[in-house]
Amino acid sequence: MRVNGSLADRKGSDQVATGKSTSSSNSKKNKRRQKKSAAMPSAVQRVFEACKEVFADGAPGIVPSPDEVERLRSVLDAVMPADVGLSPNLSFFRDVGTGGPPPVTYLHLYECPKFSIGIFCLPQGAVIPLHDHPAMTVFSKLLMGSMHIKSYDWVNDPLGSDQRIKSSTVTSCAVLDVLGPPYDDEEGRACTYYRGNAYSNLPGDGLTRFGEREEYYAWLEERGSEPDELVVRGAEYKGSRIVDQ
Repeated sequence: MRVNGSLADRKGSDQVATGKSTSSSNSKKNKRRQKKSAAMPSAVQRVFEACKEVFADGAPGIVPSPDEVERLRSVLDAVMPADVGLSPNLSFFRDVGTGGPPPVTYLHLYECPKFSIGIFCLPQGAVIPLHDHPAMTVFSKLLMGSMHIKSYDWVNDPLGSDQRIKSSTVTSCAVLDVLGPPYDDEEGRACTYYRGNAYSNLPGDGLTRFGEREEYYAWLEERGSEPDELVVRGAEYKGSRIVDQ
């Protein structure tokens, strides 16, 4: 899903104790702690560094190698809600709107021509309509909660395809998304939204080829504009900052 945003500075900073050390021993311990801290990048920084390498030679339509996919996946798996400043009691997980569709909150972490990093926060009942990622590779990490996902591939060989719908109990949730490369209208990577229609609801002779697996298929109708039921708002990202060196 296309969302514009800029990297928000984190309010506040790490506190450093002031005053003189009581002994040279304490001074040495403090130096060791500082060196250890400097050598241990945050989980978010590790995601950023991995993205820089995985997408370094990337281009639209080029999927990273299996080794690169596994590397970035493992780094994303290590990210926890606390690393990005999230907890279930934040207001945007409880805000279901006032009569309209529950709003989705977007936290922008980073974007460059090669990739983007952001987080979608959905209260219970919120929906991101079906959309595409043209010539892009997408990594998604469910940070908290649970969600229902519909995913489709364009069918070239109906008899050899078996695209299923993943589902689970739906709650408020947060999803960390990495897009490589990001959306870009001028480069032909605009976000298109679709309306799914059950395959059996439309005329045609394709049903005779699907047999009992027809529930895995649908006709996708392109929508001309961003759906009215999608309400996205930005919020300040308060997790660990990304340092681009």
